[in-house]
Amino acid sequence: MAETILKTEYSDIMQKSYIDYSMSVITARAVPDIRDGLKPVQRRVLYAMDQLGLNYDKPHRKSARIVGDAMGKYHPHGDSSIYETLVVMEQDFKKGMALVDGHGNFGSIEGDGAAAMRYTEARLKKFTQDVYLKDLDKDVVDFVPNFDETEKEPAVLPVRIPNILVNGSEGIAVGMTTSIPTHNLTEVINAVEAYMDNEKITTAELMEYMPGPDFPTGGRVVNKSELLNIYETGSGKIKLRGCVEFEPGKKKSDKDKLVISAIPYTMIGAGIGKFISDVVELIETKKTQDITDISNESSKEGIRIVLELKKNADVKKLENLLYKKTKLEDTFGVNMLTIADGRPEVLGLKDIIRYNVEFQYEINTRKYNTLLKKEYENKEVKEGLIKACSIIDLIIEILRGSTNLKQAKACLISGDTTDIRFKSEQSEKDAAKLHFTERQASAILELRLYRLIGLEIEALEKEYEETLLKIAKYEDILGSRKSMKKAIKKELEQIKKEYGVPRLTVIEDAEAAVYEEPKLVEQEVVFIMDRFGYSKTIDVAGFERNQDAVLAENKYVFKCMNTDKICIFTDNGSLHQIKVADIPFTRFRDKGTPIDNLGNYSSAGEEIVYLCSSEQLKGRKLLFVTGRGMMKLVDGGEFEASKRTIASTKLNEGDSIINICVTDARSVTEEGKDTPEIISSQDVVLRSADGYFLKFRLDEVPEKKKGAVGVRGIKLSENDRVDDVYLIPEGADITIDYKGREVSLKKLKTAKRDGKGTKLRA
Repeated sequence: MAETILKTEYSDIMQKSYIDYSMSVITARAVPDIRDGLKPVQRRVLYAMDQLGLNYDKPHRKSARIVGDAMGKYHPHGDSSIYETLVVMEQDFKKGMALVDGHGNFGSIEGDGAAAMRYTEARLKKFTQDVYLKDLDKDVVDFVPNFDETEKEPAVLPVRIPNILVNGSEGIAVGMTTSIPTHNLTEVINAVEAYMDNEKITTAELMEYMPGPDFPTGGRVVNKSELLNIYETGSGKIKLRGCVEFEPGKKKSDKDKLVISAIPYTMIGAGIGKFISDVVELIETKKTQDITDISNESSKEGIRIVLELKKNADVKKLENLLYKKTKLEDTFGVNMLTIADGRPEVLGLKDIIRYNVEFQYEINTRKYNTLLKKEYENKEVKEGLIKACSIIDLIIEILRGSTNLKQAKACLISGDTTDIRFKSEQSEKDAAKLHFTERQASAILELRLYRLIGLEIEALEKEYEETLLKIAKYEDILGSRKSMKKAIKKELEQIKKEYGVPRLTVIEDAEAAVYEEPKLVEQEVVFIMDRFGYSKTIDVAGFERNQDAVLAENKYVFKCMNTDKICIFTDNGSLHQIKVADIPFTRFRDKGTPIDNLGNYSSAGEEIVYLCSSEQLKGRKLLFVTGRGMMKLVDGGEFEASKRTIASTKLNEGDSIINICVTDARSVTEEGKDTPEIISSQDVVLRSADGYFLKFRLDEVPEKKKGAVGVRGIKLSENDRVDDVYLIPEGADITIDYKGREVSLKKLKTAKRDGKGTKLRA
């Protein structure tokens, strides 16, 4: 068969492929379905556990087995993501209602990870079985083929409540995210029932039943007045605060305490450790002197972080400081994005409940249709058995006269008496009149003799009456929306009664935390950093008393004002700035703080080539020299910036800065010239790794903007690099040691920039 080449725009193919990929991630991974509030991986894990028979009253099973079944049968993705899903569904500090009963280490609220899946065990909670997986056998939802069409899986679980509200959801898709807070089960059910009673109810009226989120960590929501807009639009920001309690000392010797008894939901995990380190930093930077000690006394009973206070501490001011400077006050971004009718959509509270109620009507209609069909079958069978009991002698005669089961069954269904031996002609005539259904005939042939006892026959008639009542009940429910609503609400009331829990989160409108930074008293300090990167500032008097020791033990030492910034130039062309006020002001012998912890600089990925204060850059020219021999002069004013990190220069690929020198160069613009000339009394010496030295006048190096690459200072062979640069003031002599030989830089021949230089032998 001849091939046909289809010509199309590459951009069209890329656009279509990207859209297909995006929709796949959105609908099949990251965003929950509005009906059951579950992502596919969550749904598949729960269904896999149900299929394994991991009921709440059965023994726990290894998590690895659950993950293996879910991955092998339903979710062909990484085992780590499946296990993480299982872990999160067990963690009651993340979910409004935990869905999995775990046995073993499933992590902690403080950010400890769960043990490996081979160590932990799990099973379903009773709540999950009753509310999420019940009636799966009653054709309440569609089943679809799995990824390799060897199994069937539910397209959605028949969840009885708006799980998307109760347990919330978080997910990052392509170009969109979902972030839905958790809510109280009892309040959510009350809101659903209110909507069922009045479908024209407003969002504000619904919030009388469900006033806002209820986080498993408790805490407080402090912008109550903004919640209505959030629930109407489906997006906004909820402001959260932890709960702070003052505990006065019981005895005179006991210290007063400030106790954090609940944390914002956003602080779960590493946020608790970060909060403690932030408080320690407030103490070290002298932003508060009211705290003498901090300890984390949290346990299984709940959160308890204790701050010991000085006598007569200003508690209100300290609370405000904690809210302003730590994550004890934080925001939860709400974006109620879900998959509704097969497409992503941001929904408000009323729409979420509307979709859920429609889903409840749908699954209950399918449920009662299945039950009605089953009861009609029961009715048919019981009518046949009752009739059979009344002519049992004839049936026994038919059975005894038949030569096989097929012959007897044909007689019961169609009255065919061929080849059946009867005791009398009347019996044969009576048998010919029989017309049981296929199902009735099968039930009669399977009838046990004990069912012919009088009491058993009465029980059969009673069961028949009960079946008729059930049929009437199911037909009423299916035929009347009012009756269906009543049945749904009855089930919701049972769920609320058995599983409802009290609210944990307080919702209020609180005053904004006000904290005024104490005005910084400007003073001169001495910045010190040792060769290990530990930095601090000390007072000038302390420096002068210990000057020799300070200079001998530290790599960088210089005076600056406490209102200045420290500028850190690194080899990758970055400039990091740290406020001097943020550096611990201590005594000379105190250890200091790693400079990595104070700003964006990280010693793991970059090296410091020059460090100074921002004041030292004013009015100065900086000489940049790279390993590939590129050079330029940059005015110090170029580096005045409010950002903590900026690019200090542009580098060619594979190049890096080897040194930055402060020069005595100055710019002079002569009349009639557009560009200033660089006037300098200094010489520059470049030394390469292969031993080439090139000396030339500094005024040959042009001044450039910080975004420029610069000009070439020395011609290097392919594998050679500049190792160092030296500035020699006019008339001065600098002697260096080069491979054991003393070299006087003054005696080197002065050449021109961009030469090869002179090679010195060791």
